[in-house]
Amino acid sequence: MKMVTVFRSFNMMEAELIRSRLEASQFTPIIEPGLSAIGLDDFASKSGGFLVQVPDDESEEAASFIAAPLEDPTK
Repeated sequence: MKMVTVFRSFNMMEAELIRSRLEASQFTPIIEPGLSAIGLDDFASKSGGFLVQVPDDESEEAASFIAAPLEDPTK
């Protein structure tokens, strides 16, 4: 299965937040490079950042989901 990058960040926590939002919305995200899971921020900055990826067939919908403004849960 081909994975497509839908979000890139040089901040591991930001990438994890996006991954978590996608997962909660029934997408199948991963973060690459795999070493990012152990917190190697310096490695990520030298290798192009933390890449949030989803399967190709989810990529368009996932990118739209990320781009949409967050809803205010108090309304």
